[in-house]
Amino acid sequence: MTSSALEYDLLGIGFGPSNLALAIAMEERAGAAAAARTVRPPRYAFIERKPDFVWHGGMLLDDTDMQISFLKDLATLRNPRSPYTFINYLHSRGRLEAFINLKTFFPSRIEFNDYLAWVASHFGERCHYGEEVIDVLPEPADGVVQRLRVRSRDADGRIHERLTRNLVLGVGGEPQVPAAFRGWRDARVVHSSGYLDRIAQYRDDNAPRRIAVVGGGQSAAEVFMDLVKRFPASEVAMVMRGGALKPSDDSPFVNEIFSPGFTDFIYRQPGERRQQMLQEYRNTNYSVVDLDLIERIYQLLYQQKVVGNPQHQLLPGKDIEAAAPQPDGIACVLRDRANGAVQRQQFDLVVLATGYRRQAHQRMLAPLASLIGEGFRVDRHYRLQTSTRCLPQIFLQGCCEDSHGLSDTLLSVLAVRSHEIAEAVLENEMQADRDAVRVARDAADVRPLVGTA
Repeated sequence: MTSSALEYDLLGIGFGPSNLALAIAMEERAGAAAAARTVRPPRYAFIERKPDFVWHGGMLLDDTDMQISFLKDLATLRNPRSPYTFINYLHSRGRLEAFINLKTFFPSRIEFNDYLAWVASHFGERCHYGEEVIDVLPEPADGVVQRLRVRSRDADGRIHERLTRNLVLGVGGEPQVPAAFRGWRDARVVHSSGYLDRIAQYRDDNAPRRIAVVGGGQSAAEVFMDLVKRFPASEVAMVMRGGALKPSDDSPFVNEIFSPGFTDFIYRQPGERRQQMLQEYRNTNYSVVDLDLIERIYQLLYQQKVVGNPQHQLLPGKDIEAAAPQPDGIACVLRDRANGAVQRQQFDLVVLATGYRRQAHQRMLAPLASLIGEGFRVDRHYRLQTSTRCLPQIFLQGCCEDSHGLSDTLLSVLAVRSHEIAEAVLENEMQADRDAVRVARDAADVRPLVGTA
């Protein structure tokens, strides 16, 4: 160990909602244990690439609301008395009574981001912002990996090293880019994750005249309507693979699949049955749109027919087969999925609302490949199955959909999942403390043999 490496019982990579919920669970669970004097306070911290806390900053659009109840916040389902509930946030901000008068379970996305940032502000000393993790390395001793060494680089290029016995990855998703645009570095093509930053660079006098929004889900629909409102003189087209905008199913019985208790059920299912269930319920989360937003878009397009001005359009059932940057725009080749017909269109701006892929953990843990089983399998407590030569525990948050169900990438289970991980971490640390005490006791009991010649 170098003298500059700090050691922690738990180190989290990423400080979005998943690890923020874990910070709450660790604080509350450790506080209860310390009060009972059953365990020493754990040493834990988080590393976040962004310079400060923000949640989906590129999509904090006006007039967009949450799609889940505020009761599925960072703490309520685990501990309604927690000081970090959304209701306590409202009380602290002096808005509780006014929010009640809204008569809704669904706050605006801007307000929920403010809630998350409010919680994050209580853990400022726990998070190292502005550092990008560059390595996760094994730290062996006596033929066994005793700890993991996490190396990160800050904005000034300085390298920081930290050791841990428990690692939690909550790094979120990375933009999914269609093949036709992969590898591009063109400011005229932007993923929805960076939408607001990019669109803010346009003014009325240089607004893009022709805009394509690629995708058929909630983000695509929200961006489409935002562009229509933001640039009244522009033409906006939504290019989508599906045949129509489909409503999300948020009916009560179907919504039970997002309950924390459902995680136990789906985890116990055989692999083939689990995949069938994931496919059956995909219309709750993927390539679907809130019904009220679908109706607003339909109303917009219908009104165009009334006045005879087809300014905006939906292009359903289309694949973008190819794209090429041109001096005066982005040339796209669209192929009809039903009959193969080809259509060519040119756009000044292309917004890719094409979702996310969740593979960053595999790249980050590549140096540990020999210690991790094939397929990155996890147990019920989100703990990676590793070799017996690897003593540290590694937990995954937000990339266990195949084993834990569709709620894994969403906010619905954060409060309960963080509790399960915190319990596993603290139990591991208590066992390590017991082992250390036993080793010390055994060493003290050893006496030199005294004999006569």
